[in-house]
Amino acid sequence: MRTITHPLDRPVWSMLTGRQAHLAEGDPALALRIDRGYGVFGIPADDSPAAQAALAAHVPPGEELWIVDGEPWPLPPGTREVKRALLAQMVAEGPPPAPRDGEPPIIALGDADAAEMAALADHAKPGPWGPKTHLYGPFFGVREDGRLLAMAGQRMLMPGMAEVSGVSTWEDCRGRGLARALIGHVMRAMVARGETPFLHSYADNAGAIALYESLGFRIRREVHVLAIAR
Repeated sequence: MRTITHPLDRPVWSMLTGRQAHLAEGDPALALRIDRGYGVFGIPADDSPAAQAALAAHVPPGEELWIVDGEPWPLPPGTREVKRALLAQMVAEGPPPAPRDGEPPIIALGDADAAEMAALADHAKPGPWGPKTHLYGPFFGVREDGRLLAMAGQRMLMPGMAEVSGVSTWEDCRGRGLARALIGHVMRAMVARGETPFLHSYADNAGAIALYESLGFRIRREVHVLAIAR
C-alpha cells in the first residue's frame, strides 16, 4: 500500500475507500474502480503484480480507465497507454467569493436535466462524464430562454472536503462570467456544509488556473493521470 499523509495525495483511493465507498467495485486489498455509470476512475492498492492484474481486469474492452494519483503508475500488464498528463491539484483558501453584481440566476439541476448536462459535458470536455455523473452531488446551472448555458457541481468527496467539478459552458456563451458565477456558487454551498473546496485542472491550462486562483484556489501539488485501455 502506498503511504498516504493526506487524502488528496491519493484522491481516487481516498474517494473509493471513504465517503464514496458505496460507488466502488472490486477488492480494496487489490484494486478498485468506480461504478461505470459515474465515470472511469480506478486505482490499484499497490505496485504488486496481483494488484496490477486486478486493476487491468476492471478495464472494460473498448473503454478507458483513468488512474489519478500523487505518483505515476506503471502500465498494468495487458493494457495500453491512452495518455499521461499532469494535473494541478488546487485547494481553496479563505472564504468563498461573494456573488458579483449582475450575476445570472443560478438554478439547481437534477435528473430532468441529465440529457442536456451530458450534451454540454460532451461539448466542453470538463473531464470524464457518464450517465450517472450528475448524481455525484449538487449540480447547478444557468438557463436562458430555456437553454442550459453552463453548469458546475461536485465529484470527489474527502473528509471535510469536496471537489468542484463538471465546470462547462457552451462555446458561444463564454466570456460572460458564467463559469466564475457557478464555481463561486458551488464553493459557497460546500463551505455552508462545512467542507473545503478543491479541484483539479490540467497543469498546462493556464487560463483555467488563473480563473481558479482569482476565486481563492491555490495549487497544492501536481498529481498524475494515466488513462489505459485494452
